[in-house]
Parts: sequence; structure tokens; C-alpha cells
Amino acid sequence: MIFRSKSWIFATLAIAIVAAAALGGCKKGKVDAFPASNAIAGWQKTSDTRTFDAKNLWQYIDGDAEQYISAGVVSTSTSDYKYQGQLEAVVDVYTMNDAAGARKILETGQTGDAKTVQLGDAGIAYAQSIIFRKGHSLVRIVAYESTPGAPQALLALAHGVEAKL
Repeated sequence: MIFRSKSWIFATLAIAIVAAAALGGCKKGKVDAFPASNAIAGWQKTSDTRTFDAKNLWQYIDGDAEQYISAGVVSTSTSDYKYQGQLEAVVDVYTMNDAAGARKILETGQTGDAKTVQLGDAGIAYAQSIIFRKGHSLVRIVAYESTPGAPQALLALAHGVEAKL
């Protein structure tokens, strides 16, 4: 009888541990995808991160918000960066309901001058921007001007964001 009691206690504890681990794994923790200043050589984070949920996304991207909402955006976070004190860029991270929404936005905006880059699940680069998706996230990095080193600098920043997703 004592053996059964110990077995029962052990089994109950094992089930409780497995259940706690499973429930903890199901929660989506808020991910900070924005690298700190100097985490990527030459890049400084120059603003606090701002976050917009789907219902107030129009305050950030008025006129284009509906495209993201129809693709299943949950929230959008944005922060500004500066490379070597000169090149300014903005990083937007769109958290979508699922990977299909991120894929839809990435493929919808693609133009003929896009170059494929190895980032996340799929990525494209332009002279002044990089867009990629990873899981249910879509990342858009846009430089405010074109400089000779901008494409390489933006790619380095993109890899830094990718590593944090």
C-alpha cells in the first residue's frame, strides 16, 4: 500500500510538471526584436520603441493600415536607428496572426528591382530597404536616404533583428 502511495505521488508530480511546462510553452511572451545600441557594429537605437495594435495602426501607417489588418496584423512595433551617426533608418516589426499573413504582405509589395536575401523564412532587399518574414513576424527596415554603404549596413541591422525574433 505504501508503494502505491509513493507511485501515485510521483505520477501526480510528474503530470503537474509536464502540464506546467506545456502551459508555459503555450504563452507567447512579448519579444523585444529591437537590438540595443552597439549590439550591431555602428548602429545606435535613437528612439524608444512604439507599439500600435491593429485598431490604432492607422495612426502609424495611415492609408496602408487596411492591407496589414486584412492580412491579420496583431500589433506593430517601431523604432529608429542611426548608422555611424549618418544613415537614419526605421525598423518596423509586424506581428501577424500567423505566418501566412506575413507571407502575404511580403509577396504583395514585391517589385521588379527586389533582390532575394537570406533572412528568416524569406527576405528581399532594395537600395534603401529590406523586408523579411520569420514565422508570424514581418520586418521592414527602411533607410531615409541612399548612401554607398546603406545596403550592407541595413543587412547587418536586419540580421540583428532576425536573431532576436
